[in-house]
Amino acid sequence: MEKQVNETKLVIITGMSGAGKTVAVQSFEDLGYYCVDNLPPALLPTFLDLMRDASNDIKKVALVMDLRGREFFDSLFEALDKLSQEHWLEPQVLFLDAKDEVLVTRYKETRRTHPLAPEGLPLEGIQQERALLDQMRGRAQYIVDTSELKPKKLREKIMKRFKDADYEDFTVQMLSFGFKYGIPIDADLVFDVRFLPNPFYVENLRPQTGLDEPVSSYVFKWSDTHTFLQKLEDMLTFMLPQYRKEGKSQLIIAIGCTGGQHRSVAIAEYLAKRYSNSYATHVTHRDVERKSH
Repeated sequence: MEKQVNETKLVIITGMSGAGKTVAVQSFEDLGYYCVDNLPPALLPTFLDLMRDASNDIKKVALVMDLRGREFFDSLFEALDKLSQEHWLEPQVLFLDAKDEVLVTRYKETRRTHPLAPEGLPLEGIQQERALLDQMRGRAQYIVDTSELKPKKLREKIMKRFKDADYEDFTVQMLSFGFKYGIPIDADLVFDVRFLPNPFYVENLRPQTGLDEPVSSYVFKWSDTHTFLQKLEDMLTFMLPQYRKEGKSQLIIAIGCTGGQHRSVAIAEYLAKRYSNSYATHVTHRDVERKSH
């Protein structure tokens, strides 16, 4: 069964060695693309057959193609000609470039040799590669000169150009946990709510969790809870847009109590709902299923 026109997006990432292809492919991974680094152009037809297979659900693919020699250069042009005949694809070429002096500096900083001049000067390899890629540059739909770009700015350009309309570039993960089981190692911010009255010591609430209304009502009936949330919300309302502006794609906010079943769960649920209208917000309760003793 043939796929519909332009159902699958394919981006070929190419350009000068040292111009930022590693940052580019990482950005496409964050955008949900299936990425393959340094795919030989000669293997592209085989890869297209795999993409065309109706049994897979790959809809966005990014391939990095580096030129190691003239045979790769010729193969890439042949591959691009075949792509234009695949009506179920939406192919684009992203070409990354930079000034010669900038590329030389980057090679010196990383102490790497140029792939086209492994025993010569970096500039010699850069000039050879630029000559080989001259025609490829002309076939690219999107050219980015990274000479003056930090990795963060290159990522922003790629995100802006290739992200889907419904793509969320910043997500907030609320995570409840129990201190007795250890602090989550992937948390960005950790808040301790063990100072709040503990439902564990109320006999009929002990077997329940913060997901249950009686426990939640108990946690939120205290003035200390509301004072804490007011101060915490003031801080988060200020901090969240700053993290987003800085370029962070995900922020994990961990809320901890003793066992991770009552107070932290109720607070995490509240905060997830509180910020769900402003951010893509998710909530996870790491220890809610553990049994209290």
